[in-house]
Amino acid sequence: MSLQTLTHEARLYSVEQIRDIETRALAHQGEVTLMQKAGQAAAGLAIKIGAIKQDPLLILAGPGNNGGDAYEAGNQLSRQGYKVVCIMCGELENYSQDAQAALQRAKNAGLEFVELDALLHGPQQNWSMVIDGLFGIGLKRAPEADIARLIEFVNQLAAELAIPVLAIDVPSGLNADTGQPASTSSAVIQASHTITYIANKIGLHTASGKDYAGHVTVNKLDISENFFPECHCHLNERTSLLHAMAPRQQNSHKGSFGDVAILGGAKGMAGAAILAARAAQYSGAGRIYCGMLAEAPAYDSLHPEIMFRKIGEIALTNTTVVIGPGLGTSTSAYGLLTGAILTAKALIIDADALNLIAADTKLQAMLSNRNNSCILTPHPLEAARLLNKKVADIQSNRLQAAQALARQFNAVVILKGSGSVICHPDGDLLINTTGNPALASGGTGDVLAGIAGALLAQACSSIDAARIATWVHGHAADALVARGTGPIGLTASELLPEIRSIINQLVYQTKACH
Repeated sequence: MSLQTLTHEARLYSVEQIRDIETRALAHQGEVTLMQKAGQAAAGLAIKIGAIKQDPLLILAGPGNNGGDAYEAGNQLSRQGYKVVCIMCGELENYSQDAQAALQRAKNAGLEFVELDALLHGPQQNWSMVIDGLFGIGLKRAPEADIARLIEFVNQLAAELAIPVLAIDVPSGLNADTGQPASTSSAVIQASHTITYIANKIGLHTASGKDYAGHVTVNKLDISENFFPECHCHLNERTSLLHAMAPRQQNSHKGSFGDVAILGGAKGMAGAAILAARAAQYSGAGRIYCGMLAEAPAYDSLHPEIMFRKIGEIALTNTTVVIGPGLGTSTSAYGLLTGAILTAKALIIDADALNLIAADTKLQAMLSNRNNSCILTPHPLEAARLLNKKVADIQSNRLQAAQALARQFNAVVILKGSGSVICHPDGDLLINTTGNPALASGGTGDVLAGIAGALLAQACSSIDAARIATWVHGHAADALVARGTGPIGLTASELLPEIRSIINQLVYQTKACH
């Protein structure tokens, strides 16, 4: 997958890669160490987001270099007149040389140190901010005993006082690779802001990471670009989408923008197919056909542009097919899916079509052997069925699951959820930056499939169709929520006009989308 990277912040690296970059950079650090630079950056951000001099800041300093970064931040803030109180949560002998030096500077600067019990059981102070430097990217197990109690105390304190919590590198307790807590019952710092060093971390942008990290700022610590390896995981951002679709020529007609066929709509589930068809209409497809397993309506009274057909009346060889919305798992559905896999020019497989494939090795083999464009859009449960795993296994490493699906089925995969993961068959990954809980409602997945189908029909590549559709889908929900519609109660149908507007803004760049 070839992807233009417009910002350093859009590149995502694993913990192993970050460790390697850091090791090589440490050998070339100048008079001002990386730890001192990290502390300066954290102090600067703390002031920017609301630290005040009237009330003290609470710094949680753990046993590793993350604690050293926190001490350096405290030193910088103290020099600028802020009152800083530290909780030391590690043994001195476990500190690196740089972290020991940072601790000594903190003591020399007169920072106040308090014991954990005194903090937990003493009189409550009016803290202006908490800076979390307990654990960095090297966390191997869930915080235990006193540290877990401290994390829970800070989360409750921050909620009650409505004060900012700034996490250094990653919120303590969160796995920087997977975006999940270290264990199912693990305590995790609930940060309002995270300053992450060297490069952006995968786990801050998918799964639970989006809930815990808050607003993420990346600081490169002035490390030379020469130390960074080629990147194969990126954020799916607006800036990378701007040139993926060309403006329409004046000399065009409906045939210029492709045909989309929506196949599904078993008895009682016609709405799913209609939603997908409407989404394809709003996303710019030239002609939309809707093939229903149940008796099809004569027309859609809201959108009579959509043409309804009986199953078998739609030629698939020159058509982009979206199969799965409301499909069911009947024998008729199985036959329809078989024909679509074998003959469709381009294919988006969603919902029950994925469940049929998960249950049948013949369908799996057919899909793997397809040479034409194909996009799979599973949610975690559907992904678990396809990979014969549990949902917890999928969610414990969403990127790995998406890669496994893309490789097995030779398809582009959109693994839906918080920080949807988009994977090319070559293993390159994107994590989507848009979306919110408003999308956790019936029908929104059908809308996403319809958008992807329309974009494929308009000659986008599979990866471009997937990444544009996912970003637009999420951004439509974000825009509506920002204007007061939702997140509670927002419906899939309400997304459609917003989707049309956003696609036009992307193509014609007449108005910035944030």
